[in-house]
Amino acid sequence: MIDMVDKNQILINYYRDGESKSSIASKLKISRKTVRRYIEEHEGIYGKVLTKDLLEKGLTSKSEYDISGRKPSKLSIEIEDKIKECLSLNRKKNNSGLHKQQMKKIDIYEFLISEGFKIGYTTVCNYIRSQEHTESYIKQIYAPGHTCEFDWCDVKLYFNGKLQILNLAVFTNGYSNYRWGKLFYKQDTLAFSQSHIDYFQYTGGVPKEMVYDNMRVVIKKFVGHKEKQATVGLLELSNYYKFGFRFCNIRRGNEKGHVERSVEYIRRKSFSNNVDFTDIAQANAHLKEILEKLNNQPQQLVENKTANELFAQEKEHLYQTNIPYKCFETTYSKADKYSTIFVYGNRYSVPDFLVGKLIGIRIFAEKIDTYYNNQILGTHTRSYGAHTWTLDIDHYLTTLFRKPGALKSSVAFDQSDEKIKTIYREYFLEENRDFIELLQYCKNKNTGIEILEKAIQKLKQICPTNINKDKIIAVIEKSDEPERRQNIDNEIHQYSQALLEELTAIYN
Repeated sequence: MIDMVDKNQILINYYRDGESKSSIASKLKISRKTVRRYIEEHEGIYGKVLTKDLLEKGLTSKSEYDISGRKPSKLSIEIEDKIKECLSLNRKKNNSGLHKQQMKKIDIYEFLISEGFKIGYTTVCNYIRSQEHTESYIKQIYAPGHTCEFDWCDVKLYFNGKLQILNLAVFTNGYSNYRWGKLFYKQDTLAFSQSHIDYFQYTGGVPKEMVYDNMRVVIKKFVGHKEKQATVGLLELSNYYKFGFRFCNIRRGNEKGHVERSVEYIRRKSFSNNVDFTDIAQANAHLKEILEKLNNQPQQLVENKTANELFAQEKEHLYQTNIPYKCFETTYSKADKYSTIFVYGNRYSVPDFLVGKLIGIRIFAEKIDTYYNNQILGTHTRSYGAHTWTLDIDHYLTTLFRKPGALKSSVAFDQSDEKIKTIYREYFLEENRDFIELLQYCKNKNTGIEILEKAIQKLKQICPTNINKDKIIAVIEKSDEPERRQNIDNEIHQYSQALLEELTAIYN
C-alpha cells in the first residue's frame, strides 16, 4: 500500500510536470495500474462527476482496500464443517461433566492436519473465535461486610534451588476489594479450611456470604444439572463461623469477577520478580508484605480510597469470632525402633521412651501434633516431601546420654537449630555427655536458645577460655533468681493484701 506522499506525488507529476503514467510508475517504483487508478479517481471517473468532495478526498484520504468480503483462502466449507463437529462434541462433553477433556484449539488444529487438510493454526483460531459468544460482565453493588470471594491458583517457586509447585489461596472482599492470600503445599480440604481460619483470624471477622467456583473441596457432588451438594468440610466451617455460601455456574468466572482478577494480580505482583526463597514461611512473609502494599494503594474507581480504608468500614458489619476453628485429621501410628511415627510417607520423632507405643496423631495443613494418653507430646512442621525424616533432638536425649558417641553423626543433631550446633562445635566438641546434659537441663527448665546464648556471652566476658556445662547452668540459675524472687514477693503481697481486706471486712 502506497502512502499519502506517493499519492500526492503522482498527481503533481502528472498534472504539473506533464509526465506520462509509465514515467511516474518507473520513477516511484510502483505499478502503472496503481498510477492509473489514482489519476482516474482524481478525475472523477467514478460517477463521471468531478466534485469538490471527491477532490478533497483524493488528496487527503489514505489508501484503502476493501477486505470486507475477503475470506481465508484455505478455509474451505469442508474444513468449517469439521471444526463445527469438534465444537459440537466439546459442548456435549461440557454438558456431561467432562469439561476438562474438551479439545482445545491446538487439538482441533492437529486433528485437521491428521485428516490431511492444509491450514494454518492462526486461521483455525480465528474461525473458532468467530463462533464463540463472549459474555459480558455485569457490575455488582456490594454491601459492606456482605460478600467475600475465594479462589485458588498455582504458583511455581524455588526453595533452596529446588522448584516447588504451590497453591495460593486468595480472598477478596466485594465492597472494599481488600485482598488476602496464603501459600499452601496442597489444594485439599485441610488447606482450604486452614486458609479460611487464618483469614478470619487475620481480619477479625467473618463476612455474611462466601462465593466459590466449582472446586472439589467445596462441592461433594452434583445433583441434576444445577443443584450442588456441599462437602462436609465446607458445612463445618459454615456452621462454626456462621456464614452462608453460594457457587458459581460451571465455567462462569465472570460471576466471580473480583477474585478472578485478584488471583492473577496477586500472583503477578508478588512472584513475577522474586521466585527464590528458603522455604514456604519466607515466601508467605513476602506475600504478606506485598498484600499490605496493595491494600494501601488508592483505588481510582472508589474515590481514590484504599482497600484498607474501605475495609475499616466493613469491619463493623462482620460477624465477630474469638476462638479459631481447628480442622485436622485424626490417626494413630506405633512408634518404631527409631522412635518415629509414619504419616503420609514421612517420619516424625516422638520421645524415645515411647518406642513400641501407639501414638495419637492430629494432622493439620501445616503441622503434626502427637499425643500419648491424651497428653500432647509435641508439634512438628508438616512435611510434604517423600520419605523425609523430621526429628527433634530433645526426643533422643535419654538415648544419647547412654550413647554420647552417636551425637555428632545423628540426623537429629543435623536437623537441630544452627545456633545449637555452633555452641557444640565451639565449646563441647570433645564433651558430648556434658553437652547432652546441658540440653536436658534446658529442656526440663524450658530454657530457650536465647537465654543459653546470653549465659555464654556473660561467661565469655568473665572467663573466655574456660566455658563448660556447670558454669553455663550456674549463670542461668543466677539470672533466674530476681525473677523467682519477684514472683515470691508478688505472692506474699497478694496474700497479705487479701488478708488485710478480710480483716477490714470483719471489723466493719
